[in-house]
Amino acid sequence: MIEKFIGRTDYATYEDFKANYRLRYPANFNFATHVVDAWSAEEPDKLALLYCNDHGEERYFTFRDISRLSRKAACYLRSLGIGKGDRVIIQLKRRWEYWVTAVALHRLGAILIPCSYQMAAKDLVYRINAAEVKLLIAVEDPWVLQQVEESRGQCPTLENIALVGAPREGWLDFSRGLEEADDSFIIDSTLTAEDPMIIYFTSGTTGYPKMVVHRQSYPLGHIPTAAYWQQVENNGLHLTVVDSGWAKFGWGCIYGQWLAGTAMLGYDADNKFNPRNLINVIARYKPTTICVPGTIYRFMMREGLTREDFASVHHCCTAGEPLSPEIVREFEEVTGLTIHEGYGQSESSVLVANYGWFPPKAGSMGKPSPLYDIALINGDGKPCLPGEEGELVVRNLGIYFPEGLFYGYMRDGKVVPAYDENYVYHTGDVCWMDEEGYYWFVGRNDDMIKCSAYRIGPFEIESVLMTHPSVRECAITGAPDPIRGQVVKATIVLEKGWEPTEALTKELQNYVKKQTAPYKYPRAVEYVAELPKTTSGKIIRNKLREASNHLAQLQAKA
Repeated sequence: MIEKFIGRTDYATYEDFKANYRLRYPANFNFATHVVDAWSAEEPDKLALLYCNDHGEERYFTFRDISRLSRKAACYLRSLGIGKGDRVIIQLKRRWEYWVTAVALHRLGAILIPCSYQMAAKDLVYRINAAEVKLLIAVEDPWVLQQVEESRGQCPTLENIALVGAPREGWLDFSRGLEEADDSFIIDSTLTAEDPMIIYFTSGTTGYPKMVVHRQSYPLGHIPTAAYWQQVENNGLHLTVVDSGWAKFGWGCIYGQWLAGTAMLGYDADNKFNPRNLINVIARYKPTTICVPGTIYRFMMREGLTREDFASVHHCCTAGEPLSPEIVREFEEVTGLTIHEGYGQSESSVLVANYGWFPPKAGSMGKPSPLYDIALINGDGKPCLPGEEGELVVRNLGIYFPEGLFYGYMRDGKVVPAYDENYVYHTGDVCWMDEEGYYWFVGRNDDMIKCSAYRIGPFEIESVLMTHPSVRECAITGAPDPIRGQVVKATIVLEKGWEPTEALTKELQNYVKKQTAPYKYPRAVEYVAELPKTTSGKIIRNKLREASNHLAQLQAKA
């Protein structure tokens, strides 16, 4: 399938890939018709989705099934008044209905807004009102039902709420509507590849989440993600572990994967993550490629993962959080597989990744995607030299706007362009590049710690601490200091069986000193029961910094 859109699929080297990768697609490109329906016409019995959960339910869907069901869903949604440009939130966890509903919304030209099942009522109210949502579709779950019902009366644009599962008073019966609808849907002929397709709400670690708007051509930006970084296989089976409410689901569970012809292993895990259950799913269903966060690799190894459990897996990836080099080395010792790290944002497809033409370096994000003109710039706006830290940016957007990049943030009903006056998109992430062109993540610009004459990123210190047996989770932030301006502070969640003592603190400080530059060690250490996180699992460092600043103010007054 991808050869229809990129022509040439084989590249001799990374340099060949970077220089000669080209996309081509019709002006009316639509994922539902040009990918799902195309596979259904060419190979109707080709597996698209293998759905399973922790309760023994198992279903197989071919592309013919997905095509037919999504047309039925589109007919039902149209009967509810949903059409081109209407905004629809779906909270479906990893139910098989997510894939069907998403494709149906793309057919309609409606704007899909994925939403995590973990959202509280206030989170829903903000999202529904900010995006002027017309319909919400949710899965049957006690928490989700309560939050939606509490928020509904505060959302004037929300006309209907629909439920996947058993009928419930006050809700439309989506499951019945899907079953009874016909499959005669005809796509809107006015739809183009430039029309809005999807809105992701960013995680919002500092302030309210932003609305990231992608176009109908967005799935094509994930061909490098799936085919060349994740290296999914035509007629293979790919597993990405993530809730459907986040952009990573678009990265790893539908668009680039179906373009490349692999089926999805849709593992609908219970709300509480269980590493043993995941290991059992991998051993039973035998995916050929996998992409999970670094934390999940670590949890599986602590659960006793063996080489036999991963016998079917040919390629492993990770994204969403920086990966400790020690985890990479340990995983390779256990399974014989190398974890290939990638980097990007809700605003993009994969920006930098470890592709197959060069050996990964443990801890490195890899090299830039051919879709983007990527550079590192210093405080003066000039390109950085190798070894120099700078902000990662995407340049020349006035000349060529890459398909994987969002085209703006929605504010007050209007889309504000993604780039500055020089047609540069600023990611806000600080990185450095080595002499061989590998990129290394340092931290968010806001997370950098300025200690005396040093500028310190949190990731390297966190990576070291995470290898100590006492540390379950940790976050590095800057804490106010009257002499140095800031000092490095470690906020640590301990593993069971460990107690916070002065002796352990000194041991951890010395542990960091031995494995990094000594000035980077945490002069302040705090032990907590849990770290503040967004609903997507990202640590809210701003809250940790605010707590440190408040404590410093109290101490100054004392």
